[in-house]
Amino acid sequence: MAKRLMPLLNRVLVEKIVPPSKTTAGILLPEKTSKLNSGKVVAVGPGSRDREGKLVPVSVKEGDNVLLPEYGGTEVKLGEKEYHLYRDEDILGTLHD
Repeated sequence: MAKRLMPLLNRVLVEKIVPPSKTTAGILLPEKTSKLNSGKVVAVGPGSRDREGKLVPVSVKEGDNVLLPEYGGTEVKLGEKEYHLYRDEDILGTLHD
């Protein structure tokens, strides 16, 4: 369903990652320790234009895991899932294993 939505300009469509609430052994984790505001990039727009009219591409690509700000973004509900739209400059960074 999310593939039908193509963001415009420098917008990025992100599906937030819900951290696990318990370990594989069944131990419940406190809410504060598992709070990392991250998500997976589902779709990106083509980018924005600079003063000369040249296209400035978006700095992330589909499939990237990104660190998101605590507040901001626009919530979008497509089917049963919730996604968020952010501007490229609002994304704080990419997460690598």
